[in-house]
Amino acid sequence: MRLFLDTSSLIKLYHEEKDSDSFKSIIVQNSISSIFLSELTRVEFLSALWKKQRLGELTAEIVRQIAVWFEEDAVQFTFMPLDNHIISYACGLLNKYGPDGLRSLDSIQLATAISLRDKADFFVTSDKLLESLLVKEQLPIAAR
Repeated sequence: MRLFLDTSSLIKLYHEEKDSDSFKSIIVQNSISSIFLSELTRVEFLSALWKKQRLGELTAEIVRQIAVWFEEDAVQFTFMPLDNHIISYACGLLNKYGPDGLRSLDSIQLATAISLRDKADFFVTSDKLLESLLVKEQLPIAAR
């Protein structure tokens, strides 16, 4: 199975959150051959960890350790580059779904997911709006 994960689902694999177990079960219960991530995820992942530190959910030491684990695991991921095509498509998605609440970084995640329509078997996010837009774009969502 080939998966696309956005940052909201990836973070649950490294830090215990609500629904972490259901996301981990997707990985454990399936034979995963590829995990696709947007290059944007590298930045969003670290930003999310440091936000958790600012909110008192994680210590700086734990954030640094998780960041090391993520970089060690990165060789197992296929990072999709942020190119002109993705950015242009994200702008179009903002025009289409902006009234529904789509925001800038999620538009890039969605554009990346759509670009993987023929490469990924399932798409995983914990963001409700993004999940609904993946469905609108007829991308298969992994059952949790």
